[in-house]
Amino acid sequence: MQTYLVGGAVRDRLMGMPVKERDFVVVGADPDIMSARGFQQVGSHFPIYLHPETHEEYALARSRRSADGAKGDFADDGPVTLEQDLARRDLTINAIAEDEQGRLIDPFGGREDLQRRLLRHVSDAFVDDPIRILRVARFMARYADFGFTVAPETEALMVEMVVAGRLDKLVPERVWQELSGALGEPRPRSFFETLRGVGALQRVFPEIDALWGVPQPKHWHPEVDCGEHTMLALQVAVDLSDDPEVRFATLTHDLGKATTPERILPSHYGHEARGVKAIQRICNRIKAPTRFRELACRCATFHGYLHRLYDLKPKTVLKLLAGLDAFRQPQRLQQFILVCQADYQGRLGFRQRPYPQAHDLMRIYQAASEVSSATLDHTLMGRLLGDAIRRERIKRISDVMNSLEAAVD
Repeated sequence: MQTYLVGGAVRDRLMGMPVKERDFVVVGADPDIMSARGFQQVGSHFPIYLHPETHEEYALARSRRSADGAKGDFADDGPVTLEQDLARRDLTINAIAEDEQGRLIDPFGGREDLQRRLLRHVSDAFVDDPIRILRVARFMARYADFGFTVAPETEALMVEMVVAGRLDKLVPERVWQELSGALGEPRPRSFFETLRGVGALQRVFPEIDALWGVPQPKHWHPEVDCGEHTMLALQVAVDLSDDPEVRFATLTHDLGKATTPERILPSHYGHEARGVKAIQRICNRIKAPTRFRELACRCATFHGYLHRLYDLKPKTVLKLLAGLDAFRQPQRLQQFILVCQADYQGRLGFRQRPYPQAHDLMRIYQAASEVSSATLDHTLMGRLLGDAIRRERIKRISDVMNSLEAAVD
């Protein structure tokens, strides 16, 4: 029985990055041997074993991947060598092992590819699991800022897999896992650009892919293209927050623009409602968690309200706060504001422009929340808020507080 450190732990150490978790592969053992040594088996399709002391994950060496993105691997009929196990892995940079003496085993040139900043598939076994196309894209989201690119031969293989329809039977949960993982990386736009480059974005996320080539008014969107705007906004969201819900809502806030009738372009009247329908389709298809769906739908519905805050009528201000369920879920209001700021600043040349609406809506909310439980009804509250907005255009938010406090007294 021989144990090797494999995968991300070896890769990240060689890149000088912190190692977050360690995975091991075991050669020359079977389930009975693992059990006799105190390892706890978890999982049913293909088991993982937890070390009795460290609780780190150990897997028996295996050589075959499952087909069509199904969970887990097939069990092998006989003994499997370390090189066979490494050969079935996705990328060469993930197919480096380290033995118990600290020596590296690198049969596929992973260290050289790290130096070349290259994502290259290990072998033809890459095609056995089409989710690997999304994994390559996710690695680009992680390492694009380090100068990594996809090897031409790997990119060509990904195109062949897409054309052959290999992405048509992906397991929804695994698609969500890769998408949510990509949204947590430093440069998530590279995930979508990589998928789009090999034709996979249209197969997996057609609602997002359809944004490219759709124009917007140049006055408000110097970048013009809806797809480029979405990518710019997503990167601003990364700068503003590490909240994956905020990033997902930013990604999907303008999906309705992809279905705008051509006769009204570059205007996008009614895109909010169309966007909610598109978000529902995506979330249903990939089984996105409810909290992601709810925030994304509310942001798609109301993001234009905050941009026009200073022109809103009193009842519309209250409609915005009520629609966001702000008084019961104040964290959702904060998330919404971040999405709107990312939308506004995610335009060509807008990144450093101020967005005072973010601060001002929060002040309005704070003023209104202090009296929402008092005897002041919503009609009066709306009138007072509206008066303050129209009179001062939110330049002096203290007027809102003073008006509401006087009404309660």
